[in-house]
Amino acid sequence: MSTTTSAPAATRGGALRRLTARIDWRRDIIYVGFVVVFLVFAVLLGDQGFLSTTNLLNILRQTAIVTIIAVGMTFVIANAEIDLSVGSIAGLASIATAMAISRFGLVPGILAGLAVGAIVGAINGSLVAFVRIPSFLVTLAMLGIAAGIAQWVTASAPQPILDDLYNTVFGSGNIGFLPGLVIWSTLVVGIGAVVLKKARFGRQVLATGANRTAAEYSGINTASIKFRVMMISAMASALAGMLYAGRLQSGRFQWGAGDEMSAIAAVILGGTALSGGRGSVIGTLFGALLMGLINNGLILAGLDSSQQQVVRGVIIVLAVALARKK
Repeated sequence: MSTTTSAPAATRGGALRRLTARIDWRRDIIYVGFVVVFLVFAVLLGDQGFLSTTNLLNILRQTAIVTIIAVGMTFVIANAEIDLSVGSIAGLASIATAMAISRFGLVPGILAGLAVGAIVGAINGSLVAFVRIPSFLVTLAMLGIAAGIAQWVTASAPQPILDDLYNTVFGSGNIGFLPGLVIWSTLVVGIGAVVLKKARFGRQVLATGANRTAAEYSGINTASIKFRVMMISAMASALAGMLYAGRLQSGRFQWGAGDEMSAIAAVILGGTALSGGRGSVIGTLFGALLMGLINNGLILAGLDSSQQQVVRGVIIVLAVALARKK
């Protein structure tokens, strides 16, 4: 009798051990962490509306813009570089879009926002790829320059956007039951994931990040790769700024401030190596969602902002520590 009852338990234990053995903690910790945190909040906060459709959509909406910035940052970090200017680029793009829409109309406004990303990305990319200035220094300087320009041209005043079509498409509208911001982030994540994992360019990004010298000997134009990843990051940041402008119906230099830290944290939590050579856009998505999940759960739990910062920091440190476990 005891043999009959212990056999299934032994089988379940063996299956659990095999499942645990298959987990690559560096690669999969974000998915494990996301599931664990979600289940904990679901149990503790289920009766406070955590599991409601409205709340879950709010989490997706609130993390959408940072997710878009983080997708661009994934390419940069996987290439062994960094981009600290993403938040300022978003703010400047929101200003350029709002001012151009008010003076010239919808299409010039959209083009102005994208032009900000193209110009700043070309400057960052050229200095990093061809002049070989460390990306940390280039983008740290650009952080101040872009924020200063945005503040200077507007005299620190918000620039309202009265075009309802723009505000609907780029921020406040829904497609069915899904917020437009979620659709935008899904498109960016899908394109980024395919390019990084399946396209030749994605493999060249990872190869350059792993070992630039070896990549050059294998025929990869590493300068061109670095230029393009900085362009991708700037364009993603500009799109994020345009979405800020649509969601908040105005351009303002503060939009995007501090998003560089959130984006870097999402990328690292998602399994992309800070030293380059390894990256995952899907992991980055879950990194951003995990941070949004934590923020939402702590707010529902009634913690004040200082307590939220402490708990959020502890969870992120634990996740990164587990990710480093071999």
